[in-house]
Amino acid sequence: MWEDPIVKETRELREEMVAEFDGDLDALWQHLQKVQDQYRDRVVTGQPKPVVDDREK
Repeated sequence: MWEDPIVKETRELREEMVAEFDGDLDALWQHLQKVQDQYRDRVVTGQPKPVVDDREK
């Protein structure tokens, strides 16, 4: 079966991060929130796109 190298790397990194926090997902979440706060200027937020109703009337 073909394996996507980017997906493989992402999963490996996820497992490393979970192991770093001994499987405590709450602690991992708190850590990620702190990192996000440090780089607030880099966090991308977008406005929702308007809904387009292209059905015939």
